[in-house]
Amino acid sequence: MNASDASAYPTVRQFIAGQWRAGGQGVAAEVRNPATGQVLAEVPRASTQDLDDALAAAASAFELWRLKSPQERAAVLMRTAVLVRERVEDMARLMTLEQGKTLAESRMEFMLSADTFEWYAQEALRSYGRVIPPRVRGTRQLVVPQPLGPVAAFTPWNFPAILPARKIAPALAAGCTMVLKPSEETPMSSLVLAQALADAGLPAGVLNVVFGVPSEVSSHLISSPLIRKVTFTGSTGVGRELARLASIGPKPCTLELGGHAPVLIFDDADLERTVATCVQGKSRNAGQVCTSPTRFMVQEGIHDAFVSRYGQALDALKVGPGLDASHQMGALANVRRVDAIEALVADAVAGGGRVVAGGQRMGGQGYFFRPTLVVDTPETAQALKIEPFGPLALVRRFSSLDQGLAMANDTPYGLAAYAFTQSAATAVTVSDELQAGGIGINTFAVSAIEAPFGGLKDSGYGQEGGPEGLHSYLHMKYVHHA
Repeated sequence: MNASDASAYPTVRQFIAGQWRAGGQGVAAEVRNPATGQVLAEVPRASTQDLDDALAAAASAFELWRLKSPQERAAVLMRTAVLVRERVEDMARLMTLEQGKTLAESRMEFMLSADTFEWYAQEALRSYGRVIPPRVRGTRQLVVPQPLGPVAAFTPWNFPAILPARKIAPALAAGCTMVLKPSEETPMSSLVLAQALADAGLPAGVLNVVFGVPSEVSSHLISSPLIRKVTFTGSTGVGRELARLASIGPKPCTLELGGHAPVLIFDDADLERTVATCVQGKSRNAGQVCTSPTRFMVQEGIHDAFVSRYGQALDALKVGPGLDASHQMGALANVRRVDAIEALVADAVAGGGRVVAGGQRMGGQGYFFRPTLVVDTPETAQALKIEPFGPLALVRRFSSLDQGLAMANDTPYGLAAYAFTQSAATAVTVSDELQAGGIGINTFAVSAIEAPFGGLKDSGYGQEGGPEGLHSYLHMKYVHHA
């Protein structure tokens, strides 16, 4: 790590009741620059008192924030969007330093975060109830939306700004308050959002940000009677445990969990466009995306041409430190991902798979792995069973539409699924039959601020984005006037 990197990364603090504070229990973790492996900072570890203070602040602030008009809440969110856009270059550099993705991707993530605050500022004005035609003349039957209360939110390291924003913005728009625990590996991306919200006039205690040992923090927050809702983005295993903790309450959950997205590429697909789209989709954030395309089922007639072109294109990608604008893919976020991808490739090859592109970690410093294409992937390969969460694409052949759909749906996950075809009939069929919360036809864009996003099966339940994202923080109270 050079001196400029060290000086550009601030001291990490918690944000509780509108104040910045260190952890009452020392250090929880170190932040490392994935491009070099060097330590950037230490992350504070919340004490029980820190967590209780954050809970108390959220509960106290809720009594005031819930009474603010939608216009008042919207004004804070709109000012936050403006500030994020003004500060985007500094924010993006911090994200790339701590997470490893390219500067262009970091910049885009913060711009989408600003868009999210802006969209939910507007959606706050549309948190409608309804009047039910009464059965008895002279009475009134009303449905009145009201905020649920303080929320416990947990977010991972792969998208350390947009994922917190997708929870903070609708929760605050609805009138809820929040205690957020982001990943200890990428703390500053969420803290700069907290600073922007505070600078935009968010009252103290409406948003609190804590760090620590994940299991300790989650169990303490979720078990508190002050918390009225839980929202989590992350692995299926952790999601199951948080759902169990919340069920004791019982408290409603929104869980956006793992994925293992299939891609059906039909003989009639536009080969050039399909390859270019697949390269971009697979290299985005080095494949560390819950909706990343991983299992490529390619129809026999186009299989060989696709594999040849796709392998060449992946090999041509420029991989290196994300702060260098010439690089198209940055580092993986941590050494765990490098080790995992290396093991999955070795397992697939041992079972009969063949590496067409990549297949190895890059030498030198940092956590880099070449984007990898494995063909003739055996059914026994571990990578077909567990989410790779890295730059690994697995190719298998199929012949008929029915066979392709069966292969695509042969997974416990159901977050995203894709198909490439020029046939309108095929597009309709796969849209209906693919078992996933989001379907992309000739695109990997299955997440939009104004649209619901959520999975089926082991990919979780509940939705973020769109009006549904706001509604998940509201209780629809029924009022009957006789």
